[in-house]
Amino acid sequence: MNPRRWRSLGLLALTQLIFTLDTTIVNPALPTIQREFSLSPGGLAWVVNGYTLMAGGFLIVGGRAADLLGRRRVFITGMLLFAVASAASGLAVNGRMLVCARFGQGLGEALAGPAALSLLVLLFPDLRERTKAIFIWGSISTLGSTLGLVISGIVISELSWRWIFLVNLPAVAVVLVLLPRWIGSAAAVRSGAIDITGALLITGGMTLLSDGLIESSEHAWTSLSVLLPVASAVGLLATFTLSQLRIRDPLVPLRFFRSRTRISGNVATVFAAASFLGVFFTMTLYLQDVLHYSALKTGLAWLPFVLTILGGLAASQWILERLGLRIGLGLSYTISAVCLFSLSAITTHPHYASRMLPALAVMGFTQGVNFPGLQNSALYRLDDRDAGLGSAIQSTAQQLGGSLGLALLVSVALRHTAALVAHGVAPTVAKTAGYSLTLKLSAGLTLLGAVAVVLLFEHGPLIRTDDHGAPAITEGR
Repeated sequence: MNPRRWRSLGLLALTQLIFTLDTTIVNPALPTIQREFSLSPGGLAWVVNGYTLMAGGFLIVGGRAADLLGRRRVFITGMLLFAVASAASGLAVNGRMLVCARFGQGLGEALAGPAALSLLVLLFPDLRERTKAIFIWGSISTLGSTLGLVISGIVISELSWRWIFLVNLPAVAVVLVLLPRWIGSAAAVRSGAIDITGALLITGGMTLLSDGLIESSEHAWTSLSVLLPVASAVGLLATFTLSQLRIRDPLVPLRFFRSRTRISGNVATVFAAASFLGVFFTMTLYLQDVLHYSALKTGLAWLPFVLTILGGLAASQWILERLGLRIGLGLSYTISAVCLFSLSAITTHPHYASRMLPALAVMGFTQGVNFPGLQNSALYRLDDRDAGLGSAIQSTAQQLGGSLGLALLVSVALRHTAALVAHGVAPTVAKTAGYSLTLKLSAGLTLLGAVAVVLLFEHGPLIRTDDHGAPAITEGR
């Protein structure tokens, strides 16, 4: 057994922290990037969506490549690509270059992320230790997605928005120098083919669907600018579905769909990701565009969310152990929806302490409770052969759900804002109304996630601790 396995876990967790930071760290920089590159609101959404779409579309391919080509080799390749794309993002000379570089970052994560999780499985062959390691991995992932908002504000205030990407380079260098010393090379563990065509179909379909939704913010639903990408997306996604039923080595084997809890857990993940990526995008723009917060103040405004998410992670096991996944997650989602409805009462005047702070704090706690439960539901009744597949599919649901949700919410907000301005409403008031509508829709998506959990989850799954204190999913009442 590798004597450095816990130290190696820290190294792999660092890569996961980098990836999750890059999903949200860009948000406080969006107004600055928009001004510097003269981007439209729709174009600005691609700075976020380019990353999540590429990561989501190729995550399962990355996991498959790790199994076929060797986990350490694929991990190093992905990290090198991520580093090059991060440098290109930080040195971008226009919006198009930045968006393309963000696509490259997403592809780097798609290769390195699943390979890192596979290396973790190799490091911890003992099931009890592995469960602890995966719990730590998942907790860091959840924390990173929100900590990025705080770090971004500090970096932008003291340096430049470009450093939110360039700061990845020394962290990646540390990983690439130490990993070959601490973790041995692993041979391929499975034979077969990589379904690149399937990955291109689902990524292309989701990209075109997002493009159509974003275009609808400026054009009528019946215009070619909207209908053409949406119709093309439907065609690509339908072709992807048919291909998965016919090919020998599909991205998602049919055996994955044998568990109702596993499927509904991923459905709930889609709703949660769609809601919260939209919230991060919306609230960051609201704080800076309407309340005129600086990037630093915007980052600090998210600090209560970050702190309470730690409390949620700590309490998650206790809550889900007693209530079970079905009731515990359903209640947590419902509370999040109530908080989002409360946040939607935003106005053009700052009421952070009285209106926003309580809702953000409670939402952070519920997010901390949700993630370990969703992670466990994604692995429910999967053996070691498919544990990596379960994690990859949940990550895919998170990334693609977030991308689609962001495109939809941004489109609705922009259309509502434009309609109000056309009727003589002041731009700042109209923007606030658009952001408010986005928060209401986010609340609705979260409630749909609660319904999916309560109605579709099996009654049995609980989170229990084993004799060594490791959290694990078991059969319950």
